[in-house]
Amino acid sequence: MTEIFVQAGVAGAVSPVVTGSRVVEQPAWPRLKDAVETLRPWQSADGSIDLTAEGAPAAPEVHRAVDAIVAAVRELAPLLPHDAAYLDALVTDLLRWADGGFEVPDFLDSLLAFQPAAHREDGLQHLVVFPMYTQNGNPDRNFEAVVLRMVWPDWLAELERTRYDNPLFCGITFEDFTAGYDTNSAVLFPETIAVRQAPERFSWGGIFCDREAARFRRVTKASVDILGIELPADIAEMIENQERCQQAFVLWDMVHDRTHSHGDLPFDPFMIKQRQPFWMYGLEELRCDLTAFKEAVKLEADGVPQGRDVQYAVLFDRMFRFPVTGERVRNYDGLGGQLLFAYLHKHDVVRWTDNTLRIDWERAPQVTNQLCGEIEQLYRDGIDRPKLVHWFAGYELVSRFLSPHPGSRWAKGPDALDTSLPPRKLVDEVLADEFPLSMFYEALRKKLKDVIASTKGITAADEDGAQPLLAAGAA
Repeated sequence: MTEIFVQAGVAGAVSPVVTGSRVVEQPAWPRLKDAVETLRPWQSADGSIDLTAEGAPAAPEVHRAVDAIVAAVRELAPLLPHDAAYLDALVTDLLRWADGGFEVPDFLDSLLAFQPAAHREDGLQHLVVFPMYTQNGNPDRNFEAVVLRMVWPDWLAELERTRYDNPLFCGITFEDFTAGYDTNSAVLFPETIAVRQAPERFSWGGIFCDREAARFRRVTKASVDILGIELPADIAEMIENQERCQQAFVLWDMVHDRTHSHGDLPFDPFMIKQRQPFWMYGLEELRCDLTAFKEAVKLEADGVPQGRDVQYAVLFDRMFRFPVTGERVRNYDGLGGQLLFAYLHKHDVVRWTDNTLRIDWERAPQVTNQLCGEIEQLYRDGIDRPKLVHWFAGYELVSRFLSPHPGSRWAKGPDALDTSLPPRKLVDEVLADEFPLSMFYEALRKKLKDVIASTKGITAADEDGAQPLLAAGAA
């Protein structure tokens, strides 16, 4: 490793930086983080700072915070030569924002310069600073600072090259972060960043597989204990192994992400600028997860060890965490989890008897793939349907397994709705909780409530030293 001396943010101060060392171990990182945390509370929801508001900071105070961020970024830049263009653009955007009076930030230039998917190298670290909201976290476009590492092992790169082309996907892990990520957010998406106009296309998207894995492990362990599930030994071992779970999630995420643009798609796969009933979003997300499951079954048969792990990550996260996480208002991920459980229950793969959940491990892959096939058939048929007819077909599929709310107008069919209205207007007739939780899930939600709340801001380190699970038949 080579030691480089760089000019710090204080006149005359010089600090050593060692190439190849961790960003979070450098003195500049806590200074940068503190400056961002100082700046965030001053910002409005759109990222601007109103210096005339009551209790607002004085302009010199805000300038000092921005200068501290700029100085820290410059000090850390030699560690990150692959991000040189981005970090230069970031400094320019920060100074322009300050010189412009801290109005609504525009970081399009630095966003376009940040190209992590162009350098998918396992373990490569990135420093990311943007005004942004965090999905499932902070809804405001406050500044955030994140240090992350790329997850791109050789086996994953080979699968992406030969079977699951996804050139924009970035598997990532946290090194450290500011307050917007001390939340339930597990993604880094370019569309969350404050810019003057959206780019024609985005060139990357990142998912934190370490947070997903740690959250999965904690909730799954609690669910297994509450429900009395007997786990096969290899699954119990997987849940105890953070690295193994991260590998499962990064593979799941990569296949899920590409599925949004693959298959028989009767509508825009990302449903951009469309207004649809939330069960259609739920079916799309479940389709992508079940496609990942189906591919994982094939991968297991081909000798890829992560294939079996993905199957049980999908099953357990979808059945245990998704249905009881978040509010019930248009909770499309929760709906997808409810549907998967109900489908497996109706087909006798899961049974809730004697206060114990029993799972037919041998039939689970076959029946889960069967549900995937039903959703794929819905999509194939939807290509020849008008939009409203397709929405009703989706409703019919879901309501075969989940009971609609007794007050639902959609459940009563087309005659109960004014079908002369445009389809998007009929979305107003959808209830906030169109498919309420079953009694089973109402009870499970109460028992898992505190566990799920405890996963806010979770990292891999938070699961170290946790009580291990016992496999079936263990003492």
